[in-house]
Amino acid sequence: MGVPAFFRWLSRKYPSIIVHCVEEKGRECNGVRIPVDTTKPNPNEVEFDNLYLDMNGIIHPCTHPEDKPAPKNEDEMMVAIFEYIDRLFNIVRPRRVLYMAIDGVAPRAKMNQQRSRRFRASKEGVELTEEKSRMREEIISRGGYLPPEEIKERFDSNCITPGTEFMDNLAHCLRYYVADRLSNDPGWRNVTVFLSDASVPGEGEHKIMDFIRRQRALISVFSIYCQGTAREKQGQHDEFADTMPVAEQEFIFIRLCVLREYLARELTMASLPFTFDFERSVDDWVFMCFFVGNDFLPHLPSLEIREGAIDRLVNIYKDVVHKTGGYLTQNGYVNLERVEMIMQAVGVAEDNIFKKRKEDDVRQQGPAYLTTGQFAPHALGRRDRPEPVQNARHQAYDMRMHSREQHNKSSAGPSEGAENRGVKRKAEDSDSEPEPEDVVRLWEEGWKQRYYKTKFDVDVMDEDFRKKVVRSYVEGLCWVLRYYYQGCASWKWYFPFHYAPFASDFKDIKDMFTEFEKGTKPFKPLEQLMGVFPAASGNFLPETWRTLMTSPVSSIIDFYPDDFAIDLNGKKYAWQGVALLPFVDEQRLRAALADVYADLTAEEVKRNSLGSDILFISKSHPLFDFIHELYRTECPEGTEIPAELCHGIQGTPALLSLFHNFLFVFRIPNKVLKPGDWEKGNREPWRPQLGFNPNRQQAHLGQSGFRALNGQQRSSSRAVSHYSCKIKCPRYLTLINQQDCRLKSRKYQNSLLSHFNSSEDLLTRDICGHSWWSHWVGEPTNVLYSLIVDA
Repeated sequence: MGVPAFFRWLSRKYPSIIVHCVEEKGRECNGVRIPVDTTKPNPNEVEFDNLYLDMNGIIHPCTHPEDKPAPKNEDEMMVAIFEYIDRLFNIVRPRRVLYMAIDGVAPRAKMNQQRSRRFRASKEGVELTEEKSRMREEIISRGGYLPPEEIKERFDSNCITPGTEFMDNLAHCLRYYVADRLSNDPGWRNVTVFLSDASVPGEGEHKIMDFIRRQRALISVFSIYCQGTAREKQGQHDEFADTMPVAEQEFIFIRLCVLREYLARELTMASLPFTFDFERSVDDWVFMCFFVGNDFLPHLPSLEIREGAIDRLVNIYKDVVHKTGGYLTQNGYVNLERVEMIMQAVGVAEDNIFKKRKEDDVRQQGPAYLTTGQFAPHALGRRDRPEPVQNARHQAYDMRMHSREQHNKSSAGPSEGAENRGVKRKAEDSDSEPEPEDVVRLWEEGWKQRYYKTKFDVDVMDEDFRKKVVRSYVEGLCWVLRYYYQGCASWKWYFPFHYAPFASDFKDIKDMFTEFEKGTKPFKPLEQLMGVFPAASGNFLPETWRTLMTSPVSSIIDFYPDDFAIDLNGKKYAWQGVALLPFVDEQRLRAALADVYADLTAEEVKRNSLGSDILFISKSHPLFDFIHELYRTECPEGTEIPAELCHGIQGTPALLSLFHNFLFVFRIPNKVLKPGDWEKGNREPWRPQLGFNPNRQQAHLGQSGFRALNGQQRSSSRAVSHYSCKIKCPRYLTLINQQDCRLKSRKYQNSLLSHFNSSEDLLTRDICGHSWWSHWVGEPTNVLYSLIVDA
């Protein structure tokens, strides 16, 4: 789920969750490249069991990068993808499992966003081509000379969608890549590799979470990667760069366990009428984040991450828990009565939120007065030189007086003399189009009336319509939470509006949702292409299917407009706006496709089928002999994999083929663990397992460790009565074994104690930068981060 500004907010509010990766590079000796030996200990001094890759975050930057020239052909794209995976594998060095998930056919709720993105991409590509042609014609008409334009086929990123020939080729190339690494790279030899390609339904991140839910007994260490910018681009497409970028993009770890500590401190509530359950409060925190943005619902107009919406929701949430005596969610289900109380509290503040947003926008527009002459801003590249200032002190005095007058006017009320704020550039001098007028004006009285009339074309007094919008949004909240905690509740459901209701409209929502339709199935890959592609990308579809997008007599021609409006909806940039596209009617689409299914070739029929996860193991893997015996005896399907032979992984293989006598490939049928499945064989209540196994053995300081710390405690300038330390990362604390922790020397003990004595906030006592506190001993299997010291 990509939520704009969420990661920026998270990293700024909780800075200690970020750790920069230590990356070991390959070397060259006498012209021969020596690769990194991934069998050696991880240079980050943390050993990881499993690595899960959402492959679409790799495919896009490798096929159409922003910081370097694009690959010339498909072969170069595949090589770039292989090198990217190699780099991530070298950083993490998983010892047990590598799971690679490519986005497959998405639920209908996600397809609406995919449709918007692909229509936008196609429209921007056409506009860019037209703009280039217009500029060439203008230069030539003025007598200029331009070399003949190279006829170069533009890479259409829309092909990175399930069902296209490109994605089918990518799946075959990744199979070759995995086979090569398992046979030639010692670091891969005992790793169990899963490939969930685009033929497997579901988004990549959700296929990963589904796999984790099904393997709940597996102890896992999770890592999230984020790219950092290595250098500033020269021009929009880096076209002015003198040389190729010399620095690679860096990666960072996000320490989820440290984030949990932050949340534990922030969400803990005192004087509750019941026992505080941190796991339940984390589930509620995740649920509240859905209100500020997700891939399936538009965010509420009054809630913006940049305006502190999450902190506002948390404060309201604490009051609601105290009043209602319970949490908002449980095992993926929503208590709508308690959600309504939060929405009503937000609704009370909506008017003030909109007014403050307008005040902040006005404040950020620039100075109230712009001087003239030498001190005035001038566009780069202008030949005319500004007139020099005769008396700088008088000029500065005039600027201060005008600013003070404007401030007094703004404090008294809205200014009528907008022209006194300075001279704006003329429209022809501006590099961008003027912003359209915001007719809704949420900061003025009557904002709700204007909003519903402008966005929905209904009167605000139409209570039935407003309830319809709210009911659909409530269904969406229940669907999204179920999607993240249990799996897809319905492949057919989607939010049928472009805009969200107001928080104050959430009234009497307790009985607005009952249950989703059972037994729904996902689209097939080619069907999804028809639902998300514009007509300009029809070349990725069979010819007769493509005709349905362009033929005037097509029964679904209205699904594929050549042009469409983009509503900025109060935003500044087009990419932030709402693409006003018609929603696809599933029944009409299937009826139209029924007449052209017979035209599919055998290869297209294969691309249009749904697949399953594929597992790869090498000959040295402990599971090899077991699978080899299944092949030899032609054992029928249904035989369970012995968990002890595959790092605790369980499943039922459907054997496919044997490769080169060293690699076996088989499928694990999809099965999502639901509450009912768990309760059949267990008496304990079911809840989704995310993160570390709760039954892992914790590592704590032994008596010798406490004696070492207490010896320095007596000589410290600040009296400390007791230290209790949880082992967080061997990079910061040396772990000899789970009963004994020795510090390197008294010098380092003194330095550490003085560091903590000078810090006030326990959660910000991060010693990442103190390299003197790290060396590698032992093999950490239960890895947490940072150091907690309780005084």
